[in-house]
Amino acid sequence: MSEQINDGGPAFPHGPLGDSITFDDGRTSHQWPACAGMSLRDWFAGQALQGILAGTLNGDKPENWAKAAYQVADAMLKARGGGK
Repeated sequence: MSEQINDGGPAFPHGPLGDSITFDDGRTSHQWPACAGMSLRDWFAGQALQGILAGTLNGDKPENWAKAAYQVADAMLKARGGGK
């Protein structure tokens, strides 16, 4: 049995799906249908990857950059959860 990775849930959650909101000035905003999008873990990893690539990683392999980015993302999720 593989260990379930905490992905942090959706990175950009939104309000109720399928509803319309009418503003006081008459404008109407329609909510998009359900779309899970990227996880918070993926978002954190992407942000970490920008910093990693901005550093001096000359000669290193992209696979190592990706692994390091997810290690940072996992640490961020752990810290966000109070270290649990």
